Amino acid sequence: MGKFNLRLAAVAAAIALVSPLASATVLTFDDIGADGFVPSNYGGLDWSASSWFAYAGEQAPFSAHSGDYRATVGWDGSVDTSAVSFLTASTFDGAWFAGFEGVSVAFDLYYQGALVGSSASLGLSGTSSFLSSGYAGLVDRVTIRSNDHANFVMDDFTFSAPVPEPESVLMMLAGLGLVGAAARRRKNA
Repeated sequence: MGKFNLRLAAVAAAIALVSPLASATVLTFDDIGADGFVPSNYGGLDWSASSWFAYAGEQAPFSAHSGDYRATVGWDGSVDTSAVSFLTASTFDGAWFAGFEGVSVAFDLYYQGALVGSSASLGLSGTSSFLSSGYAGLVDRVTIRSNDHANFVMDDFTFSAPVPEPESVLMMLAGLGLVGAAARRRKNA
């Protein structure tokens, strides 16, 4: 019975260590707490090359998807000022957008300076809609392309840190096995 419990504990620990790494991060902008530029390191991402501004309060057609805050690019908005960089290459899922009818948005996804993917284009309205990145690989920079950068808002920016390689998980499990074997030797000695 003791060996079974030890193995069960080891498997549970391995799952507990790996599962948070696979979960998605959703930046709602609500935790910023005051109207103003999105902080340069918000959510563990680099927003310093952008002009993203977070604000609260009702203002049609710029509806938030969740909470009260959302982000918009300043009046000087362009593809360059919409750039968001990842400190660690990640999988970018997408974000929610709302804005004036006739305005469209799309993502350009980069990895190590090369364009690796582009999303479909999303036509906006006063109701928030999700724009998927359409790309499952790693990215280190995302830009938003639009025909009118000053007339849309973004909310619930969603990404996932990379899941460890199977070799890393196996190494972690082997390490747990060695710790268990060492503990068993000490107990028997």
